[in-house]
Amino acid sequence: MKIIFSILFLLIISGFAGIAFGHTVDSVGEYRVEIGWMNEPVVSGETNAIEFYVSPLEPGLELEDQSFKNGIPDLNKTVKIKLIFKEESITLPLSPDHNIPGKYYAFVNPTKSGFYQANILGTIKDTPISLSMHPPKVDERAYIEFPEPADITITQMIDGHTALIEDVSDLKDSVSSIEDSQSSNIGYIGIGVGIIGIAIAIVAINKSKKN
Repeated sequence: MKIIFSILFLLIISGFAGIAFGHTVDSVGEYRVEIGWMNEPVVSGETNAIEFYVSPLEPGLELEDQSFKNGIPDLNKTVKIKLIFKEESITLPLSPDHNIPGKYYAFVNPTKSGFYQANILGTIKDTPISLSMHPPKVDERAYIEFPEPADITITQMIDGHTALIEDVSDLKDSVSSIEDSQSSNIGYIGIGVGIIGIAIAIVAINKSKKN
């Protein structure tokens, strides 16, 4: 049993590691290219950036064995990233990392959760690049929000209920006054108006709760 739990634990940890460091690697000509989100896990409604790395391929190594080193500088002048989400797209310029040659950022605020496509367009030195890559999924912002946001606070709800009770009490007094001073028909009309007013108030409170 302990062995089974240990295996499950390792699988879970490795799954989280894959999410936390989910970069995509590909190649164009003699160059290794890599993209991923700067801040992971990435959530909607939060400013982030696509990290973009470019370095020469090492001869004799498979792509999965290649690592980023000896990065290619100055590609912010010749390469851009076109980010696509469903039917919408935006072209993002690259900002170089001043401490790491060959590393760039394309800053963006992904406002919706889901899968985005990054089209790498331009030239790496003399090599044209037109490559579609897919960074990890953007999660819904509520995934990490705590406590849950609310459009109406508890204090506002209490104040609203208190005001409603006071209005209903005043309405009852008004109806009683009408019944005492007017004919029974007018009194019934007043009662009807009062009931409609109470119903409208209840609907308004329920609607505010839902929002």
